[in-house]
Amino acid sequence: MSNLMKPYNEQMMDVLLYIQKNLDQPLSPEELATAACFSVVHFHRIFKGMIGESLKEHIRRLRLEKAAYMLCYTDESVINIALTSQYESPETFSRAFKKMFTVPPSDYRRMVRKRTSPANPNTISYSPEPTSMDINFDQSSPTIQLDVRERDEIYVAFVRHVGSYFNVGKAWDKLCAWACPKGLLGAQTEFIGLCYDDPSVTPQGKIRYDACISTLTELVAEGDIGTQKIPGGKYAVATHYGSYEGLEEAYKELYGKWLPANGHQLRDSIPSFEKYLNTPADTAPEDLITEIHLAIN
Repeated sequence: MSNLMKPYNEQMMDVLLYIQKNLDQPLSPEELATAACFSVVHFHRIFKGMIGESLKEHIRRLRLEKAAYMLCYTDESVINIALTSQYESPETFSRAFKKMFTVPPSDYRRMVRKRTSPANPNTISYSPEPTSMDINFDQSSPTIQLDVRERDEIYVAFVRHVGSYFNVGKAWDKLCAWACPKGLLGAQTEFIGLCYDDPSVTPQGKIRYDACISTLTELVAEGDIGTQKIPGGKYAVATHYGSYEGLEEAYKELYGKWLPANGHQLRDSIPSFEKYLNTPADTAPEDLITEIHLAIN
């Protein structure tokens, strides 16, 4: 394995082993992110990119795999196994178990299955004595265009949107309706979306997004129009071609493959942002071009 791969892989390996050894305990995302030396938002995106499933999905699946192991090889009651698996009631545990294994826990125990986990695309499964030998990372090369660029600090005017990333159109309409009469929309204007939250973690109603246009100088805020600065410096840039629905996969490539392979450290205080090189207003979905910018050292 390349030396450049070690820092991120070792950090994530420690977290994965800690999770496996503490499945019967509450596992706080904030605690795990701190242990991995990442901000919570970056940690969730790196985790999903490297592991192939969200942190919540990973923990839930391993707890159910552990429950299946206990049903096969111990005499613990279903109620105790449910509580050990961090479920509040046997009913919710039974529903989750049946969804994953197709049969209720009691039927599963009677079947005495030898294999404790169903087929799944992930490479990490529950082990009663986990070691680093049980964990493999996807080290395939990214399939999207990725490079590193230096950016200057810029001023932006923005409108805050709270809700799904797919419903940001009203924020852009309001921003452009304000900016156009002022002559702020020109050939050099950058159209940027500041993305503060990971939609696989943050409830849709609380996702924060700033629709931004670059300005030559710092302007005065007006009503719903705010102003801020986007720091300059070094950025990893992933270029996505196509519909916005494909951006999640581009984020996974950037966070889960390129970042670990290249050994750069994140500037956690700066949210990732999207730069839109064209817009759905006059471009077919398959012809859209979006750059994802991630601040790095």
